[in-house]
Amino acid sequence: MDSEKIINPPSGFTVFFAFLAVSLIAIICFCTGIEALGFILGFVGLFFLVPGLIVVNPNESKVLTLFGKYQGTVKKDGFFWVNPFTVKKKVSLRAFNLNGQQLKVNDSIGNPIEIAAVIVWQIKDTASAVFAVENYIQYVNIQSEAAVRHLANSFPYDNLEDETATITLRGGAEQVSSMLEKELNERLDRAGIEVLEARISHLAYAPEIAHSMLQVQQASAIIAARRLIVEGAVGMVEMALNKLSEKNIVELDEERKAAMVSNLLVVLCGDKAVNPVVNTGTLYH
Repeated sequence: MDSEKIINPPSGFTVFFAFLAVSLIAIICFCTGIEALGFILGFVGLFFLVPGLIVVNPNESKVLTLFGKYQGTVKKDGFFWVNPFTVKKKVSLRAFNLNGQQLKVNDSIGNPIEIAAVIVWQIKDTASAVFAVENYIQYVNIQSEAAVRHLANSFPYDNLEDETATITLRGGAEQVSSMLEKELNERLDRAGIEVLEARISHLAYAPEIAHSMLQVQQASAIIAARRLIVEGAVGMVEMALNKLSEKNIVELDEERKAAMVSNLLVVLCGDKAVNPVVNTGTLYH
């Protein structure tokens, strides 16, 4: 297949003024009785000059083919004249925004999830976009869906069940987006399309397991919080015992230390307010 070839056709204004001049001469010929010459000039103007005039808007292009052969692409905006027998196909060079639909897939450990992506792309090679694939917009939609599915199957949603995972769909947003963009560029290069940006726009567990996974997340959060509380409480108990010993406030044997540690841990680690109890006896009675 031919690669993109940029052409710069002549200005259309010259041909347009030539058409006006030919039309004027043809009218004069008709008026003076030279009908044959008038018909020839009118035929030349209507079927050779006018059909070759094209207008190319900013961020647009015209792909030209002549009798099935690719002639080139006009990317410069303006008013031009080209071979009137060429077929002219308009191809937009603007950036397109694809808001992918939500897909239900399994992550790398088999959990059903819902995922969607937003993709910004544009055409960089008009010849490939027109001739390499049947419909480049449909091609982008299908390949984007395939890339998102492959990405979701490659990583776990999070590391609750796979603690060894270094990249997760939820936690590694930047890395996941970069991988998605790279894979899309590889898939769409055949169609001459460049992906400018790719981002995950929706990510969630599928409804059938969402409640169960929420409970798992809550349990993990509670365990992590309890671990932090216990670590802080042990440090505070250690500090209290050291201060009491340094300042010689009270002499504690091992059994009294154990009782004090137990009481402090109950106070510091409990999830409810503690009611003080006045002990009028001793530890041994």
